[in-house]
Order: sequence, then structure tokens, then C-alpha cells
Amino acid sequence: MMMQRRHLLFAPLATPALAQPWVPERTIRIIAPFAPGGASDVISRILAEELSPLLGQQIIVENRVGAGGAVGTEFVARARPDGLTLLMASQATHGVNPVVNRLGFDPGTDTTPIAALAGVPAVLVVGPSAPVASFAEFVEHVRARPGQLSYGSAGIGSSTHMTFALMAHRAGLEMTHVPYRGTALALPDVMAGRVLGMMDTINTALPFIRDGRVRALAVTTRERLAVLPEVPAVAERIEGYEVLNWYGLSGPAGLPAPVAATVHAAMAALLARPAFQERLASQGMSPLPMSTPDYAAYIARDRQQWADLVRATGMRSD
Repeated sequence: MMMQRRHLLFAPLATPALAQPWVPERTIRIIAPFAPGGASDVISRILAEELSPLLGQQIIVENRVGAGGAVGTEFVARARPDGLTLLMASQATHGVNPVVNRLGFDPGTDTTPIAALAGVPAVLVVGPSAPVASFAEFVEHVRARPGQLSYGSAGIGSSTHMTFALMAHRAGLEMTHVPYRGTALALPDVMAGRVLGMMDTINTALPFIRDGRVRALAVTTRERLAVLPEVPAVAERIEGYEVLNWYGLSGPAGLPAPVAATVHAAMAALLARPAFQERLASQGMSPLPMSTPDYAAYIARDRQQWADLVRATGMRSD
């Protein structure tokens, strides 16, 4: 009876290309390669809770932390390709880490992309007493003082670092990077004016923007955000600039097609639900529904963007 019940769970997701969907026989693990409480961990736990009924099996989250996400990513890359060990992949694990650090594996070839989940935009913020009131003023202010001003980040190779560095490179800005051990340590120095500004994810920065502790100058999406309609996109001044701290599910290399297709179908059904979209929005995330080939291409483009930046700027590996 249990087997029949679980096959019924898949019925709405079946397609002609997926006539015999995969049925997991044991608990599924989602490996979150960052610490508990962080964005990767939070979205992994939300997904595990919501995806479990669709796959008819318990899903647990296991944190395997270290080396900028490389420890957990490599664990999945070396796992048995049976669909029972999946990875919460991200811009950090597949875009930035492989190009700024020397890894003993390649996330691009040693994992299998399954489905994109969500993206989190960033926002450029400055302190309330900063001598700039707009993104245009920020650019002109920095250009007039090459090498004299600094920006903060949550650490070398972090999304906040790379997002700012890409913007600065494309705008022709020369600034000193001041890495902190996390956003919580960087923001106070932005507010106090000890560094001119920083990029931060919208969900982290929004409370500080709303109460006036920092001023928002630009967002990293292609268009303006509904939550900050008066704040321009960087792309309005720097054509083609767009950065999302994205998240998605990947598995080990060699993952069987029926496994990947079943999980992708369940993810697509989940992303289409308004209630799930609202739950993502509560975390400052927007759904990223796309086909598996499109997800693979998205990962490749993201990695190439950071590789080009590292090559052009001579950014050192750490």
C-alpha cells in the first residue's frame, strides 16, 4: 500500500518524458554547505519541509561547513549518485569558489544540476552621513578619488565582495577592499562612515534601510525592486550588470536522468505555488523557475562572469 500511495504522489508530476518517475526508498539528505542560520541553511530547511510530501519521503538537512562551501559540495560530489544525497548549490559553491580558490574537484563537472530554486538580489548601501545621495554621485565621487576610498564586505570571495568588485570593475572605480568576518561586522563600519559603502543582500540590508541606518543607492537586479521602487538598478548606469545570489539543487555526477527529472518536476510544482512564493519572499528571495538545461547554462554563465573578473583584476586566491 505504501508503494502505491507514493506512486500516486508523483502522478500529477508525470510527463511523457517521465513515464516511470523515480521513487525514493529512504530518507533524502540536502547538504547545506554553510553554517546553521545562514541563507543556505534557511532555504534548505524550507525546501526540505515543502518538498518532502511531493517526493513521498522524509528529507533532512545536514550542514557540512568549511572552505567557502567546498567541504559540503565535495561531499555531495563524492556521494553515491542515487538521489538520496543532494546539495544546496549556490553562487558561492559553483560560481565564486571554483575561480578564487584551488579546489581538489570541479563543481561544474563533479555535480549534476537539477533545478534552480531562488535568487537574492543585493543592494549598494552607504552610511547616512556619506557625501553621496545617489548611485550617480557615488560613481563620480569615487572616480574623483582613485584608490583613496574603501568598501566593506563579508569576507574575501563572499558574494558581497564579488558583487561590489564586479560593479567597481565595470564602472572603472579604484577602491580598497576591507574584508570583515561577516556582514554583521561590516555594516557598523558602513553606518559610521569608516568605509564608504558595501553590497549586501536585500533581506539583510532592508531593515537597516527602512530605519535610516544606511542609505540604499542601487540594486543588482536588471530592473528596480518592488520593495525599493525609488532605488535604481546598477544596470541603469552600467549596461548588462546583474547579480543574484542564487540557490538551487544539484546532485552527484552521474545522477540517473529519472532521478533528476523527478526532483525537477517536484521543484517546478513547488515553485508554482503562491504560498511557497510568499514564503520565499519572506526571506527576500524570488523564485527562479527554469528547465534543467537552462539551470546548467545559468551556472556556467555565472561562473564565467566571476572567472572573467578574477582574470581582469588579478584578484588573488585565498
